[in-house]
Amino acid sequence: MASWLPETLFEILGQGPAPSKDYYQLLITRTQIIFRWWKISLRSEYRSAKPGETKETYEDFLENSHLQVQIALVFGTRILDYVFNICEGKFDYLERLSDKLLLKIIYYLDLEDIARLSQTSSRFAKLCQCDSLWEQIVQSACDTLTPDMRALAKDVGWRQVFFTNKIQLQRQIHRKKQRQGKQKDKKHN
Repeated sequence: MASWLPETLFEILGQGPAPSKDYYQLLITRTQIIFRWWKISLRSEYRSAKPGETKETYEDFLENSHLQVQIALVFGTRILDYVFNICEGKFDYLERLSDKLLLKIIYYLDLEDIARLSQTSSRFAKLCQCDSLWEQIVQSACDTLTPDMRALAKDVGWRQVFFTNKIQLQRQIHRKKQRQGKQKDKKHN
């Protein structure tokens, strides 16, 4: 299965914790952990500092507590745990899928499963609340989508349109038309 993986498994960039202005890169390939840094300082003793790089095999990384602490300080313990999982051969293949493909998969889930999935990570929370997903769900649930419904969805979001009952939806569309009518009257006066 590892042969399905690209050469670069993970990459993240970040800035060191305050007051540091230094930049860091963590790159994980199929065989190595690469940690790079760039010193950013107005102090004269650091102006000539060159970028640095540490390369470790997975086995060496698991024994290098200094590098582990640096990664945790810059990128957080969640990223460090993720790196440990990769080093131990625990690949998250779902994490490798594009958002577009994940949205296609999520579309086929039941609403209860979408709600549960949204609680698993910030990425899935964003995807499960994504307007394009809910537009597809509304389109599959409704016989026809009127231009008024589309306009309302543009204002309040497709997820809100889906969870609003028909009577409330009709009221909101009616109020929107009234507001638009009043705005047109003000422009003509």
